[in-house]
Amino acid sequence: MSGICPKCGLPEELCICETMAKEEEKIKVSLIKKRYGKTVTILEGISKDVDVKNVLKQLKTKLACGGTYKNKTVELQGDHKARIKELLVKLGFPSEKIDVS
Repeated sequence: MSGICPKCGLPEELCICETMAKEEEKIKVSLIKKRYGKTVTILEGISKDVDVKNVLKQLKTKLACGGTYKNKTVELQGDHKARIKELLVKLGFPSEKIDVS
């Protein structure tokens, strides 16, 4: 028998906490240049309520790049502004709350 989620009170198989957290996120996507002219795609606004490690793993797999999560931001190696919005929508984030600049 599985446990009960402390936030929503539903069994863990039916827990909707992460889905609700994804709908409330306001994600900002930007590019920065690092050392030696390397480009990095930055995702800001993903909270701890979402399984950030799982989201990062799926993004790295789909984009075939490296990346990390530090200082409450996701960093992906390379310029991925063209595809990042469609991938985030497939992961359950609403498209109107994703700002690609």
